[in-house]
Amino acid sequence: MNRVFYKTLVVTLSVLGGGLMPSAIAQAVDSPITEQPTASPTNDEATATQINVEADPLPESVVTDEKVRDNSLNSLLSPTSTNQEIPTQKAPDVSQEISSNQDTGSEPAQENSIVSNLSQEGILTEQMIPVSGLTAELPPQDTSIQPARTQTLNPESSLPDRDTSVRDTSVQADLQNTLNPELSEENRSIDQVTSVSQLSDVKPTDWAFQALQSLVERYGCIAGYPDGTYRGNRAITRYEFAAGLNACLDKVREVITAGTTNLATKEDLAAVQRLQEEFAAELATMRGRVDVLEARTAELEANQFSTTTKLTGQVVTYVGDAFGKNASEANNTAFGYRTRLRLNTSFTGKDNLLVGLQATNLRRLDAATEFPQSRLSGATDETLFSATSTSGDGSFRLNALQYRFPVGDKLLVSLNAFSSDRLLSEPLSPFSSVTTGAISYFGSINPILYPTGQQTGIGVQWKATPWLNVDFSAGRESRTNDPTVGLFNGGYSASVRTIFNFNKLTFSLNYIHFYSPEFGVDTFSGSNAAQVQGAGPVVASTYLSGISYRVSRTLGLSGSVGLINARALGNGTKGDANVLDYRFSLAFYDLGKKGNLAGIVFGMQPRLTGTSNGAIAQGIGLPQGQRSDRDLGFHIEGFYTHRLTDNINITPGVFWLTAPNHDARNPDVVVGVLRTTFSF
Repeated sequence: MNRVFYKTLVVTLSVLGGGLMPSAIAQAVDSPITEQPTASPTNDEATATQINVEADPLPESVVTDEKVRDNSLNSLLSPTSTNQEIPTQKAPDVSQEISSNQDTGSEPAQENSIVSNLSQEGILTEQMIPVSGLTAELPPQDTSIQPARTQTLNPESSLPDRDTSVRDTSVQADLQNTLNPELSEENRSIDQVTSVSQLSDVKPTDWAFQALQSLVERYGCIAGYPDGTYRGNRAITRYEFAAGLNACLDKVREVITAGTTNLATKEDLAAVQRLQEEFAAELATMRGRVDVLEARTAELEANQFSTTTKLTGQVVTYVGDAFGKNASEANNTAFGYRTRLRLNTSFTGKDNLLVGLQATNLRRLDAATEFPQSRLSGATDETLFSATSTSGDGSFRLNALQYRFPVGDKLLVSLNAFSSDRLLSEPLSPFSSVTTGAISYFGSINPILYPTGQQTGIGVQWKATPWLNVDFSAGRESRTNDPTVGLFNGGYSASVRTIFNFNKLTFSLNYIHFYSPEFGVDTFSGSNAAQVQGAGPVVASTYLSGISYRVSRTLGLSGSVGLINARALGNGTKGDANVLDYRFSLAFYDLGKKGNLAGIVFGMQPRLTGTSNGAIAQGIGLPQGQRSDRDLGFHIEGFYTHRLTDNINITPGVFWLTAPNHDARNPDVVVGVLRTTFSF
């Protein structure tokens, strides 16, 4: 009778306490109880009631000489049975109907008994009630099986009467699987593994591989499923977590119990001492070297240039010549250079103050054009190198003064006192770098991005999304230091640049509005007529679109098309003029060596495609009756940058100009260059 009562008690407590009662008893008597999960949760927890079908042996500490009031329970807890192991009890078949109002009939609990009560949410909880002595007495429990465990009950009212007989076949099947683990695949015992390689679905590339490997091979407290899988993406139940944690804690206890078994032995210490004596001279030498390095480091820190400023520099040299029917006579092989020093200072770690100094003595090669026969003939900007500076006597002058700082996580503001840049985000062209890119200015970037100079201004970079950047800029053209011109009485420009980045594919849309009272459309490239100078002040809008596609790790394609709609405002020369250019390029990355770059560029440099009347055409300098550039010339370029070291690059290159000055009557020009770049 006592054994039958105990069986009934175990099932009742498991159903009402949701598997929490054994752990509560263990907490009351200060003795751990390890529970093995009997079933994995199903997707329909509202109808599948989980029942702990195994009862662990009661610890000896819960049994005393003092009798409990219930004789049936007292015989079970008598001292005569303290040394006997209580066998695992299987729950009776619950397919039969169980009354929802069945009561255990025990007396009210007193000290140290455990009572299952309803919380405010209607969930069964456990409560400790003190009584005298060390005997645990269990209170009356409602043994009704609630098919919907998650149902919220009103704590103010009693449990409703309902027929809890298991009639639904699916619910009955779930309960049968719960009571008989052998009927459910999920409830079968999980096999212990000794190596992570035994788990077929665990790969070394998994982010938790090392942690899992340590738990399996070092601590031996992780198990796999019978089919040899681990199922790392499967949700873990509270039971499984408790079982795994308990297994790892048991292993920790074993390690602690082992004590010093894995510590160094006397033989190991003796071996270390022999090695110290054998390499005493080498150790002393090493200590001396370390002392010297520490002294040198301290000296460098004490005499460093600045704690907040970093100095970088670049020297670019060009050896080049121009060849052609007219160009060969007009040019000789020349050597030029451009040197830049950059002082980058940060005050907060996120901002940057840039002070740039430059010294140059570069000169452009002469295309020696003869047509059109006017002031537009002669040298053109079509031969400019990527370093566009074409004047200077080698003296250092200020060429950049800028302060950048972030505003929040998405905005970067640039205040420019000198040499304001419209490209705040990364340029699309892979050839824009003077160190590794194309040798000509037109080959390095589409020049219509800079239809006029921008000396003083402000720029804002907005990182709208991971795939969208927007650059805003506004600035004055030049002479902002002249009080007669100032910030608000000279040329200006404002631009918006959007960049869409989709991994391998990137494209941009640009709009620039500018006004230049004296420099026209000065893109530092193209024909002389495309500069739209001589017809008075010019106001214009520029449209430019570009695209770049990385075909593979070593191959890239890019291209851009630009258009300028300009209007001359001179007296008697008012009118409209259009300037067009385009370029396409092919890039070969890491050709021959990592860091090398080879490229091919084909395009048309800025060309005057038309004017609205003869007055503006003659004001620009075109012959009578000519309203645009006469012909179409192309720019064809090839170069190869070889990376000698991390700081030295050598770039041989050549570009060919057909119909220079966009006039086929001018002989072609071929320019050969050897560029060397030193960076430090």
